[in-house]
Amino acid sequence: FKLDIYLNVDMVYVLVVTTFDSKETGQFLIAVLSENKVTLERLSTPVNIQFNYSSQLTDSNPTYYRDCQVPQCHYETLQIHVNTTGLYVLWSENNINAYGYIYKNDFNPLKPPENLLVSHDDPKKSSCVIGDQCNVYLKGIGLTLDDILRDELQPSTALNNQSFSIKLSAALTIIMFVAGLINSILSFITFQHKDSQQVGCGMYLLASSITSLLTISMFIIKFWFLVLTHINESTSLSVLRGGCASIEPILKLFLYLDGWLNACVAAERAVLMFKGVNFDKKKSKSIARRTILILPFFIFGTLIHELVFRRLFVYETGLDKIDTNKTNEETIKRYVSCITRYSPPIQYYNTTILFFHLVGPFIVNLCSALFIIFGGAQQRSVAQTNQSFKQHVKQQFREHKQLIISPIVLLVLSMPRLIISLLPGCVKTSENLWLYLGPYFISFTPSILTFLIFVVPSELYMKAFKQSLIRIRRCISPQ
Repeated sequence: FKLDIYLNVDMVYVLVVTTFDSKETGQFLIAVLSENKVTLERLSTPVNIQFNYSSQLTDSNPTYYRDCQVPQCHYETLQIHVNTTGLYVLWSENNINAYGYIYKNDFNPLKPPENLLVSHDDPKKSSCVIGDQCNVYLKGIGLTLDDILRDELQPSTALNNQSFSIKLSAALTIIMFVAGLINSILSFITFQHKDSQQVGCGMYLLASSITSLLTISMFIIKFWFLVLTHINESTSLSVLRGGCASIEPILKLFLYLDGWLNACVAAERAVLMFKGVNFDKKKSKSIARRTILILPFFIFGTLIHELVFRRLFVYETGLDKIDTNKTNEETIKRYVSCITRYSPPIQYYNTTILFFHLVGPFIVNLCSALFIIFGGAQQRSVAQTNQSFKQHVKQQFREHKQLIISPIVLLVLSMPRLIISLLPGCVKTSENLWLYLGPYFISFTPSILTFLIFVVPSELYMKAFKQSLIRIRRCISPQ
């Protein structure tokens, strides 16, 4: 490589020498051409040289995703210090295909484009990835809160001084948690009543009132764990590793479980519409019990690979050997990020599973709503030929709106995240933050709307809710 750059005497620069291909090793020589004196220092071990520097990249050198595309490229970082401002030319002579990059102040292997001044090629042509995170996710599916907010969070900065997006997100999480808590309490009061459990739907919704609270609780834990650990850079690595390995999979478990329980409600209502008076209530409750028992283990089994492959990426910059007035705390920076590194087969499996849990409930709710409206209208049109099919559709909607509203609302709430997830190629969330943050928050709204979606439109459930309130008042009121 060859780099031409104008260096200022008052600035600190970092030269990164990396391999072109994964796991490639070999020797290299850095030559500097200038009328002025220049010093290169290896960040880990002082090696003061002028004009020429030789070294080699071995298996002991750290690795990163070069240009966020090529994995496991060995690299070495060298700090550049000049005594005179001027034009400098750096080039390499080596027995490997080496790449060269110059950064301002420091180099973060998690975010190769950050602080980049010049390279032998044009890094802007490289395709971006989610949150500038050099990992295997190359599109929106499986988007996490870490990916969305990582570039927005400012380390060692109080919450009051964070960006507006962070403060607004904090307010939204608190509001959603309070709303979710109220929703779960009201839903539990309703569905624990025996009249609400005449069929399997009531049992699914009773379980959903519990999983909704667990989902929204894990959501607020996830958000504040992410924010506080980024603000406090001294957080123990063991705490960060534990949170990285457990919080996101547990959050997905409860979120997916809640979505599938709501899908079970929609499916049973469609079956009820199909069978009519022949619907077997006892069999429905028996199936519901088995489903509620099996479903959490099934979902957990599909997510167990995340517990294995989620890990913490840690990188610390070296000491500033030029400005001796700075303390170690001022010059050493620690970059930490929770990432997943999958082999191609595991990545394909992971994408399939994420797509299944995202699209599965979506399809069930869509088919349920369509069948209740048009399937019921078709049955009516066969028995009652004096009305048109369109008239039967309208009548079907009027008579069974409480069965139709819930799958339609769930369908609408799931569409934003589904659309974002199907966008082709990789995305850079920092450029369109709310395009991704909005759907991410919306994807949790079904967990705080159970009471409004299922109870309020239903006369049976509202009656059970009022009876439960009367019983509670009698228990707490003095005799």
